Amino acid sequence: MTELTHPLATVPQDELVARAEADPLRPRFHFVSPAGWLNDPNGVSHWNGTYHLFYQYNPEGAFHHRIQWGHATSTDLVTWTDQPVALEPSAGPDADGCWSGVLVNDGGTPTLVYSGRFEGRELPCVAVGSDDLLSWTKDPGNPVIAAPPVGVETTAYRDHCVWREGTVWRQLVGSGIRHRGGTAFLYESADLRSWNYIGPLFIGDASQGDPADTDWTGTMWECVDLFRAGHGSLGSAPGDDSPDVLVFSAWDDGETRHPLYWTGRYSEDAFEPEGLHRLDYGGRFFYAPQSFLDESGRRVMFGWMQEGRSDAAMVEAGWSGVMSLPRVTTLAKDGTLEFAPVPEIEKLRRNHVSVTAQVLVGAGTPTDTGVSGKQLDLELDVQLAPGAELRLGVLSSQDGAEETAIVLSRTADVTLAGTLRLDRTRSSLDPGVDVEDKSGTLPMTDGRVRLRVLVDRSAVEIFANGKPLTARVYPTLGGERMTLAATEGSVRLLSFDAWTMAGVFEETRSLLPERK
Repeated sequence: MTELTHPLATVPQDELVARAEADPLRPRFHFVSPAGWLNDPNGVSHWNGTYHLFYQYNPEGAFHHRIQWGHATSTDLVTWTDQPVALEPSAGPDADGCWSGVLVNDGGTPTLVYSGRFEGRELPCVAVGSDDLLSWTKDPGNPVIAAPPVGVETTAYRDHCVWREGTVWRQLVGSGIRHRGGTAFLYESADLRSWNYIGPLFIGDASQGDPADTDWTGTMWECVDLFRAGHGSLGSAPGDDSPDVLVFSAWDDGETRHPLYWTGRYSEDAFEPEGLHRLDYGGRFFYAPQSFLDESGRRVMFGWMQEGRSDAAMVEAGWSGVMSLPRVTTLAKDGTLEFAPVPEIEKLRRNHVSVTAQVLVGAGTPTDTGVSGKQLDLELDVQLAPGAELRLGVLSSQDGAEETAIVLSRTADVTLAGTLRLDRTRSSLDPGVDVEDKSGTLPMTDGRVRLRVLVDRSAVEIFANGKPLTARVYPTLGGERMTLAATEGSVRLLSFDAWTMAGVFEETRSLLPERK
């Protein structure tokens, strides 16, 4: 990740934690670090029945500096236990930071492959862990790759995807080739230490499209992730027609853009693309995603919900960055990916409210649903007539000055898809926060939309017919009101169920947890 420093001095640990926990915008059922800075999910895995979430962490303050690997564990992907920091900078190739990477199982030995940062560049490093993944020893041969490929002018070089293929290990390192586009360099190894360079897996074309477009592929690919959709594995035998998926986060000259994915086929040291797709309609608010197969065979993905407020505001608040809820990734009938929150989070539901089925007619006054709160899980099943639009307002103040609105619309032409939009234009009276609209195309048959909305103070995750839109909002008035209206045409509300959500951290946390 791009280093984002701040000139303000750090504050004492107790004060930093107190600031973070006192912030009314801090999510309560999403994972957040104890305080300080959080960014990319790392080493996400299911190991001997325990889920492990490592993450980029700065416990000194809410700014990106001298990054460590924070660590938390869970048995259910819902409640998390803070563990000791897994990796921290030390003399050598990671003296300036232990950046993003992955966890692999090397014949029973947990092994981390990560980017060590030193003197302005990042290079692949390795560390091996204890059976419980709580103690880590760095390899004395680090870095295990001494430099980017010779003769290639790269825009950046970091972040890893590592997998076992037959008798060898393979690795992708995210990068970009100057004046061409983003890429992932492919390597091969017998032992995770000695790597042979094979070549670029696939090279994007940064000259295609407008850099402002939501599907521009950028000049560098961060946090690459390659996997077979469905239940197959990379390099599996012919006959499995599930596409391979190459996920990356488009980056450009220090600016984090958005996550995208190619569908296609990985074979013979190359990736043949078939289609480019947006991974999340929230763009940079679901960045640097990483996925893994859990022990039940589900592909589970986490992403970094970065902030939309100023550096100074983050530092003052004492914390920055939210981990998305874990989401299950599945293959849709049209060959794209669909997403849904893991069902385990439903155990946090409290105080169920059901809204009566009804028909909403356009231009009607928004009505209170009888549901309120800052921590909510909402499930709606609606059917939009051609040309109809539904507006669901959350975190609304009583006077209507602030509102965050989820908008579903259907085109008048029934042969076309609809749109999912998050209207943040009135989400905050703070002039310094990001309130740009986020939207994307929404597949719908006969106008039917199954909508899931999870609101956690400043974190919002939306799933509409399997398409996600993730974002951050910063209401200043503490509004908890929820409204519903058809602003155009006719909308049948088939069902609407709502729950408040319990928090997952009840006790004061330690910035630097000790081994228990």
